[in-house]
Amino acid sequence: MVPNMSSSRTARERVRAELTREITDIARRHLATEGAGGLSLRAVAREMGMVSSAIYRYFPSRDDLLTALIIDGYNAVGEAVENADAACPPEDHTGRWLAVCHAVRDWALAHPHEYALLYGSPVPGYQAPQDTVTAAVRDTIIYGRIVSDAYRAGALNPPAVCPPVPAPLSEDAARVRAIIPDVPDDVIVRSLIVWTGLFGWLNFELFGQFNNTILDTGTAFDHSMRCQAAFLGLPA
Repeated sequence: MVPNMSSSRTARERVRAELTREITDIARRHLATEGAGGLSLRAVAREMGMVSSAIYRYFPSRDDLLTALIIDGYNAVGEAVENADAACPPEDHTGRWLAVCHAVRDWALAHPHEYALLYGSPVPGYQAPQDTVTAAVRDTIIYGRIVSDAYRAGALNPPAVCPPVPAPLSEDAARVRAIIPDVPDDVIVRSLIVWTGLFGWLNFELFGQFNNTILDTGTAFDHSMRCQAAFLGLPA
């Protein structure tokens, strides 16, 4: 009987996908104990009971494994943000902003070592390839959509506390407008301030900068994100 080559290929693909998942799962555990800089393909292979040469068929180098972990992490954050935004009424721009912020924080608290890989110190000797960009901007696209929707709906009323946007920033604002379309430079700059404020807060919280100072971090985070929304001009 002649074997079905299509079925055989599918079986091989399933086995490869399963082994790839196992490798990345073990690598995530190693992030917690060794850090990204200490990630080793040989160590992962030993834990799997696999010879070192075999694991290179799946990930030719440590950097390839890091890239896979980074893409998986960004996609996980992006999916959490997309789901949080979709659960809110489209016209509730402030609610959408807060839901997105809490989704990022919830994911970060549940996956602190993966968060550190994405948003912490760069891994020595590693340069993220272009392959990571699509996954990396999934959450940012949702955030930009919230801001653009609010602006087009006339829902943004920012407080007059900022100086005019310096002319040299107009070129930078034009590039950011690819993600936050149809808004003026002032909204672009305010958006960058509040978005980086979100991740600045999370870095302080996850990397221990609030220890023995801010005890109710959940309440403090929510209040901070509401303040950021007010600075952006979203309604209370």
